[in-house]
Amino acid sequence: MSNSWFLITNPTSGNGNFSKKWKKIQYILKTKKIDYSFAFTQYSKHEIELVNTAIQQGFRIIISIGGDGTLHHVVNGIMLQTYIKTSELTIGVIPLGTGNDWIKTYDIPNDIEKAIDIIQQHKVILQDIGVVKTNDKKLHYFNNVAGLGYDGYIVNKLNTLKRFGAVAYLLAGLYGLLFYKKTIFKILFDDTSIETKCLMTIVGICQFSGGGMQFTKDVNPSDGLLDITIAKNLTFFDLVFNLPKLYSGKIVNNKKVATYKTREITVIPKNSKPFIQADGELIGTGEINVSIVKKAIHFFIN
Repeated sequence: MSNSWFLITNPTSGNGNFSKKWKKIQYILKTKKIDYSFAFTQYSKHEIELVNTAIQQGFRIIISIGGDGTLHHVVNGIMLQTYIKTSELTIGVIPLGTGNDWIKTYDIPNDIEKAIDIIQQHKVILQDIGVVKTNDKKLHYFNNVAGLGYDGYIVNKLNTLKRFGAVAYLLAGLYGLLFYKKTIFKILFDDTSIETKCLMTIVGICQFSGGGMQFTKDVNPSDGLLDITIAKNLTFFDLVFNLPKLYSGKIVNNKKVATYKTREITVIPKNSKPFIQADGELIGTGEINVSIVKKAIHFFIN
């Protein structure tokens, strides 16, 4: 087993200037005498293959360099591999991406040197990981927030707006407010069955999504429970007038929003096939079943 770091680096993250940032990362690692190997991602989901290779080579510390999408695929690589227990691996994050929502839960700064310092401190949490099963029966793992409906719609739109940086989330959200059509969801969990016209259903492990918005309530990333938020028949004006509450987390107190905690949930759209997102990555359309893997992976945190 190696104490060396294996860096998985997404050269397309961070809205340009990657070469400059990568040189800075290498300089800091050399100055701090940190032993490491690295690989660049070359295509979509390449992280999954790189994680497999790193684990077979003996690495147990995987560093995700990029945004939430890079981290998402690193997590999936760890959960899908079959060589060792996932809890024997530790992920660190050096953020370069657009949103970087996962780091906000743990107060990890969007700063290269400070992020490296946090990894060196070796403070860790053994975090839960969510599992989404889509219509094609494939399993998709997530470390932050998943959902379907309006949030999936804006993630789809976001792909054409990322050149605008962090403001892209707000632009995509406003576009969705104007054009997304709500649908009826049948939502099943524990002994509860809810059928309602729904803007979106959010399933969270951590606190932030959509560039800093907070849709989940009283989050504990290691309690073995999914944090469910059902945004019902919210209108364009509801969201516009409550925009600050989307970022403060107070939106969950709106009478058209309901929150729950559970270990497993199924959401069945009745008259459409809305987009499904996990950690800001599109993973399918239509029905989902979401469950949880308790205390699955160690993460370095602040």
